[in-house]
Amino acid sequence: MSESLIMNAPLTAADGEPLKKKLAREQRLKQFKAIALVAPLGLFLLLTFLVPITSLLFRSVDNPEVVTALPHTSQLIRSWDQRGLPSDAVYSALAEDLARAKTDGTLADASKRLNMEISGYRSLLMRTARKMPLHVAPGESVRDHFIQIDERWGDPDHWHAIARNAKSWSPYYLYRSLDLRENKSGVPELTPVNERAYLSIFGRTMWMSLWVTVFCMLLGYPVAYWLANLPKRQSNLLMILVLLPFWTSVLVRVAAWIVLLQSEGLINSGLMALGIIDHPLQLAFNRTGVYIAMVHILLPFVILPSYSVMKSIPPSYVKAAISLGDHPFAAFWKIYFPQTLPGVAAGALLVFIMCLGYYITPALLGSPEDQMVSYYVAFYTNVTINWGMAAALGSLLLIATLALYAVYSKLVGTDRLSLG
Repeated sequence: MSESLIMNAPLTAADGEPLKKKLAREQRLKQFKAIALVAPLGLFLLLTFLVPITSLLFRSVDNPEVVTALPHTSQLIRSWDQRGLPSDAVYSALAEDLARAKTDGTLADASKRLNMEISGYRSLLMRTARKMPLHVAPGESVRDHFIQIDERWGDPDHWHAIARNAKSWSPYYLYRSLDLRENKSGVPELTPVNERAYLSIFGRTMWMSLWVTVFCMLLGYPVAYWLANLPKRQSNLLMILVLLPFWTSVLVRVAAWIVLLQSEGLINSGLMALGIIDHPLQLAFNRTGVYIAMVHILLPFVILPSYSVMKSIPPSYVKAAISLGDHPFAAFWKIYFPQTLPGVAAGALLVFIMCLGYYITPALLGSPEDQMVSYYVAFYTNVTINWGMAAALGSLLLIATLALYAVYSKLVGTDRLSLG
């Protein structure tokens, strides 16, 4: 009986505490220490990555100007059936809001926002606000007083603009970034051809990024293959030349390319001195110059991941295929090249994503027709101070980047499954 009691008794530590309880406490302590070590990194990512991205996405649909300046009008106009003109109550609310906004100083932002919808709305609001407060006799129509101030208050389109902005969020900036606009029914439709701009800008950005990626792949893959098959000492020495651009500022490298590529630059002067050309080639301030500079800057991002994958491939695979009677090129294409695809795909994705956000190189070396989306993000941020439009363009770039990464992950995952 005593032996069975001893067998069923809980195990204890040297201090008499149950061993299970003590181990659980030590496990919790280790987890707390691990969390404490990771917490600074998590806080850093939260403040420098998640918060800015969340703010960017929120700003792209944030629409507080009209609701802040015209709160009563925004509330009443939501019940408007969008047919004809609003009721006298809406006109009265607008008169009250304009009188208050004139003293509060909130009308400027609302007029700027509505002026994006209809040109001339700013002057309409400012002119009407100067007439406030209205003195309406009993039995008179507030609507008639507004139309007497300016006949545009009798135009339903101007009221549709207020109705579309009578909420604190709006897809307006996202629509504009895609050359869309809302019709009177609230359904998005393409803007007229002469007003479209951003779809061609996004198309140009994708097209230029694609070609830079292709050029980087064509130049970077042979260099990576060469470095991977050289003796280690020579490979390490040449790798320094590949990494050398990382030690120089992008701005300095672009300025150097301007010196090299301009009409009186070293390249044109050398070609003319050799008699190869008889007049300078236009290599700078056009797309050719942008391609040359961007490929030079981004080439290491293809070479490095491709090189790391190639170094892990045993050369005996290709030698075995050749010894079994396969042609060297066929052995390379069927045996070696498929094993390098993960590094090649990673380098291509990295270059393409970095190209999407390039600003300095096209701005300094390109013409106005060579500017990418990031140029217009900077323009709306620094020149026109239109944060909503800048955030919308940035959000679409972010979505495109995430979509590309998702496609890459799916392709790599599928490839791994098929190999397995």
